[in-house]
Amino acid sequence: MMRMEIALILVLVFVAFIYFSAGRRNTPLHKTFSALLIITPLHLAFDAATVYTVNHLETVPPFLNEILHRLFIGTMPLVVYLFYRYISILVEEETKKPVHFHLAARIYLILAELGALLLPVHYAVTEKGNYSDGIHVSVCYISTAFYLLLCLCLLLKNRRQMDRKKKATIGVALVIEGIVSALQAINPTWLISGMGISLMTLAFYLTLENPDILRAELTEQKMSMLYLKSQVNPHFLYNTLDTIRIQAQLNGDKTTADLLMRLSDFFRLSIKTDKQMTALENETELSDAYMELMCCRYPELEYNCDIDPDLGDALVPNFILQPIIENSLLHGLKNKGYRGIVTVSAKKSHQNCIEIEVADTGSGFGEGVKNKIDEMLTHYDKEKPKTESIGILNVQKRIKLLCGKEFGLSYTENTDGGVTAHILLPLIQEKYK
Repeated sequence: MMRMEIALILVLVFVAFIYFSAGRRNTPLHKTFSALLIITPLHLAFDAATVYTVNHLETVPPFLNEILHRLFIGTMPLVVYLFYRYISILVEEETKKPVHFHLAARIYLILAELGALLLPVHYAVTEKGNYSDGIHVSVCYISTAFYLLLCLCLLLKNRRQMDRKKKATIGVALVIEGIVSALQAINPTWLISGMGISLMTLAFYLTLENPDILRAELTEQKMSMLYLKSQVNPHFLYNTLDTIRIQAQLNGDKTTADLLMRLSDFFRLSIKTDKQMTALENETELSDAYMELMCCRYPELEYNCDIDPDLGDALVPNFILQPIIENSLLHGLKNKGYRGIVTVSAKKSHQNCIEIEVADTGSGFGEGVKNKIDEMLTHYDKEKPKTESIGILNVQKRIKLLCGKEFGLSYTENTDGGVTAHILLPLIQEKYK
């Protein structure tokens, strides 16, 4: 049996090497799976050691045998807790709802570790082989059953809101561990508990955490992002060219020349970098050029920009302000004849973040509209682009992709009329790589 444990350790160490060398964002999911890849081989090492010591009771010092068994039993609840934690994070990301089992899971983990440390260790000696027995080893079985039950409850409760691949992976992993644990309980001399947790780890790695799969998904998201951006620019181009045509008929050459200059500025700024991140001052310069054109087209429109000077070099996803401002004009101020104010502001927020706000004095949300927008922004990864919402959906997807799922776009209604778009971003003031 030691050969099997050693083989499993080598496989997981190889998987860990590939996983850590690929590089990831420090998300809760990444941190949990990373911990799993560290703790699981360690648990298997203690498992292999106890397989040897329990079958050589006459030669191995009793205190060494007991220490190794306590370490083996103690790391088992931690491993299955990490499986629960990984699955709960997946569920939270899929459903955008908090999981309410965390406190119970942590309390049980503490109790299980105390049991592994304090309960007496017993061994069964049989003709087929020796194995751990009694109340001490029951910590493993109870811990596995407890956390598998929590995971099963999460899966059943949220099955309709979860991605099919993730749901299938969790289901298969739970079945595998359940079968292996049952076989181990029926045939204690088989000593196959390590096989179950190893297969669960490999199932998550191969289907959800594999670097090649994630890179392919990232490439697909970036291509989709570029496609969305290409749809936004022409829409603005046609409107602006129409504005210039009307102004050319009503005014002299100077006005036309000024408009052409600002239009040129806009497109120069919008394509001057091929990087996904740009300085905030570049973004505001782009929005300034856009709003100067709009204010010329609609003379009763007013634009204000209030940016913290210290944030000028802060890096933000490019082309996120103009779609939000355009959305304020088309869905807020259009109903008021484009009479009103659009204000862009940026300030440092809590926990080393930036909050950018785009506020308007427009007509506000219609009945039920805010709920639809909130739903769309919450489930951005499952929404298909629509003509009336392509701008804000595009912005939300790019922020989530480039900055992390804890950042993004949201909307609130102003007490004195109009709406405010809130963009929460990490504060990054260094060269983007």
